[in-house]
Amino acid sequence: MAAPGLALVQDLLDQSIKQLRDEAGNGSLAKMESASKAQQELEKIEKQIQQLETLARDNQEASRQLTTLHDQVKALRSQISVHLDAWKRTELARHPQRPYTLDYVERIFTDFSEIHGDRRFADDPAIVCGMARYHGEPVLVVGTQKGRDTKQKVHRNFGMPNPEGYRKAIRAMRIAEKFGRPVFTLVDVPGAYPGLGAEERGQAEAIAYNLREMARLKVPIITSITGEGGSGGALAIAVGDRVLMQENSIYSVISPEGCASIMWRDSTKRDLAAEAMKITAKDLTKLGIVDEVVAEPAGGAHTDFDEAAKLLDQSLCKHLEQLKHKSGDELVGSRYDKFRTMARFFNEVA
Repeated sequence: MAAPGLALVQDLLDQSIKQLRDEAGNGSLAKMESASKAQQELEKIEKQIQQLETLARDNQEASRQLTTLHDQVKALRSQISVHLDAWKRTELARHPQRPYTLDYVERIFTDFSEIHGDRRFADDPAIVCGMARYHGEPVLVVGTQKGRDTKQKVHRNFGMPNPEGYRKAIRAMRIAEKFGRPVFTLVDVPGAYPGLGAEERGQAEAIAYNLREMARLKVPIITSITGEGGSGGALAIAVGDRVLMQENSIYSVISPEGCASIMWRDSTKRDLAAEAMKITAKDLTKLGIVDEVVAEPAGGAHTDFDEAAKLLDQSLCKHLEQLKHKSGDELVGSRYDKFRTMARFFNEVA
């Protein structure tokens, strides 16, 4: 006998699927509000499924129905993701339950040993660095780290690094270069911290210094944009031989709200700004800024940490294999050419 309530959830899900297919057929799902409504309805159904899982327990028939429901939810998420515009992907990139650097470290790397401090001022918890092993090979992992609850968010400064964070990162990268270890950087940052103290301690200089020094490192550098890639705060640890982006991440010089405030003096036009700025992984790949788009689980990386890590791991492994046999001079030369050829646009004159 099925657990109570399963039939009701099944009916709700069937109605949602029918509505989604109808909207996709007439093109209305492309509108932001339609896609948002579909996602909200899907989240309600998922909560009901989670409640029913506790009731099902050893009931085989109930477990079978729940498995079917999970499959339908996954299919529904995939249909919704096709119609997401730039702003909706921005919201997914900022999702509070999205996996952060330490979540990926836990699932992809082993023997992680964190490095603290910049040897000049303090340690910055907004950036984590550490030696680790990747499929048995010693590497360095550097990434920005946000918090989950209020206490963690304050401790991590809401994921916005101070200058000492960037100095810690380049210090660790130099150690990795000394021992010939590849560098993996994971970026999910709204931007470098703009506070008075950060400016007094040389925020702009710290970012500029990292850009120069990373360009010179003679070890493979693979960067992954896993959420927000905000301005120089992201680029300071993103000068890599390969730059990867998860499909629901963003990478831009300014936030859509900031752009809308400047262009139209109206931050509510953020969706128009997001579309015009070409900040999504697909757009940036076309522009030659990003080397590969990394797929995510249906609905976004926050729906399945393990699957998101598995998909990212596959891309990291592939690109490391391509880079690790190159000499230091070859890496520096190709890295230089990569960034010099970005943002080149030509108009043919008849």
